[in-house]
Amino acid sequence: MVGLAACSNNNSDDSRVAAPVATEPPRVMAPFRYHKTIEVAPGQSYDILSWGRGSESTGAFEILRSDSASMKYTTTTGDLDGRIVDVFNSDMDTDGNPEIFIHTQAADSTNAAQVFAFEYNDNSARKLEFPRLTKSQRKGYRGNDRFFIKDGNLMREFEVYDEADSLAKAPLQKRLIEYNLRGNSLQSKQLSTDSATTTSATPLTSKSTSETKSSSNSNSSHSSSRRSTKKKTVKKSRSSRHQEGHHKRRRHRR
Repeated sequence: MVGLAACSNNNSDDSRVAAPVATEPPRVMAPFRYHKTIEVAPGQSYDILSWGRGSESTGAFEILRSDSASMKYTTTTGDLDGRIVDVFNSDMDTDGNPEIFIHTQAADSTNAAQVFAFEYNDNSARKLEFPRLTKSQRKGYRGNDRFFIKDGNLMREFEVYDEADSLAKAPLQKRLIEYNLRGNSLQSKQLSTDSATTTSATPLTSKSTSETKSSSNSNSSHSSSRRSTKKKTVKKSRSSRHQEGHHKRRRHRR
């Protein structure tokens, strides 16, 4: 009986399932604020970090390239004004040299985006000048951009607002821009078509009403002028008949 009881207890213990242990996302220890690892090939990875003490809006970023196969390690750094939103990688010109894009957002009320771009060739990093928005692309821009990779190219999308909408409450549409690498330089192309005017305009109804009133006043003025002319003609005719009758009576008396 004891043996049976022991076997029964062992079976009961084996059937128990351990409860899953909740794992917390890895924390970035101070003075670091952001960390993301991108692996572009086996043994070749890029760690992108932001760091700084004493301020949440300014600091620096660094890209740590690790090539464990060749035992080569390089560091690329730069000043940062704002925070890192996300990091992307691609090989736009398919030359085997990866590009790293760091999307940052300003800490002020503009929420404007700034992108740091680098192309890596083994241990050397070449900074790519990221194209600025053109005058037409800046019209109605209020920041809060969204970046993503599509077909190997970097895509940028943001909402467009009327310039009179100072609180950015009612977006008119979305603007989509594509970036690719040609001749060792980044090129941009707007894919979306602006179908709405982003500047405030006078409603057509007001203009139409104004024109109607103006036309009505003009017609009224012309009518009054015609009536006045007609009255003057009638008075002049009566005066002429009166004078003619007066002359006839004077001749009859003579």
